Amino acid sequence: MEQTIRIGTLVNGAGNVADYIRQILPHGFESFSITFWETVGGCNLKRLADEVNEALADTDAVISSLCVFGNPLASNQQAKKTQTAWQKLIDSAHLFNCDIVGGFAGRITDKSIDENIPRYKKVFTPLGKRAADKGVRLVFENCEMGGDWRSGGCNIAQGPDAWELMFDALPMDNIGLEWEPCHQMVKLIDPMPQLRRWVSKIFHVHGKDATILWDVVRQHGIGGPKQFAFHRTPGFGDSNWADIISELRRGGFEGSIDIEGWHDPVYSGELEMTGQVHGLNYLKRCRGGAFVPNPT
Repeated sequence: MEQTIRIGTLVNGAGNVADYIRQILPHGFESFSITFWETVGGCNLKRLADEVNEALADTDAVISSLCVFGNPLASNQQAKKTQTAWQKLIDSAHLFNCDIVGGFAGRITDKSIDENIPRYKKVFTPLGKRAADKGVRLVFENCEMGGDWRSGGCNIAQGPDAWELMFDALPMDNIGLEWEPCHQMVKLIDPMPQLRRWVSKIFHVHGKDATILWDVVRQHGIGGPKQFAFHRTPGFGDSNWADIISELRRGGFEGSIDIEGWHDPVYSGELEMTGQVHGLNYLKRCRGGAFVPNPT
C-alpha cells in the first residue's frame, strides 16, 4: 500500500524539468508540482509530459499538479494568456497522469474581494466545467500577493471570508484550495482552525511555513520598519507539521504536500536544496515515517 499523503516539491516549468527531476529524485521526493508564471509560453506540453514520464519511469514518484500563477481576472492581453494557460493545463493534465490544475484566482486590483466575485464567476465557470468534464480539479493558492480585502495584488483567494464568497458563487465539487499555513501566519492568523474548517476543500498543499518574530511585533507592530515575519521551508518555521498532517488525515485528505522552496531567508542560494531535503525528511517524519503494514 502506498502513502496516501506524498511529500514532494515544486519544479519550474520553464526550466529543464525532466533533468531537474532526475537530479533530485535520489533525495526521496515522492511528487512534483510543475509550475509556470502567467503563461505556459511556447512549452509543448505533450513533449514535456513524455520527457517527465520517462524521468519518472520505474519510480513511485508522480506529478501531483500543474500550476500557472498569473492574474486571469484582469482585462488585458496578459490575463487572456493566463486564462489560455489554465485551459491548456486542464486539457493536458491527463498526459502527466495528474488531476489537479492550480494557480491564483486573479483579481481586478482596484476592487474589493467581494466586488471581484462576479468577474471570478464569469471566468471560472467555463474553466470549472471544462475541468469537470475531463476529471480535473482546480485549486487556488491562498497567497495575498500584496493585496488585502479592499484592493491590490492578483489573487482574491486569500482566506476564509473570500473562500465563502467564491465557493458560494461556484458551488462545484472540483473547485478547491491549494493551501499552506505560511500565508495565514504572516497576517498573524492561526492556520489550524481554518484547516479544520476547510480541509474538505483542500486538494493540494504547499509545503511552506513561517517564522513570526513576536518581540518585533510587540515593540514595533506590524506596520513598523522592522520585518516581523519570514517565509520558511518546513522544519525551520513555527508550525508543527505533525499537527497539520494529522488534521489533513482526519479530514480525509489524500494527495501531496509539495515544498515551495526559494523563500527561506537562511536556507537559500547554495543551501536551497539542503533546506528542501531537510524539509522533505522532516515532513516524512511528521507524516509518521515510512508506511508499515499492519500484521495480518
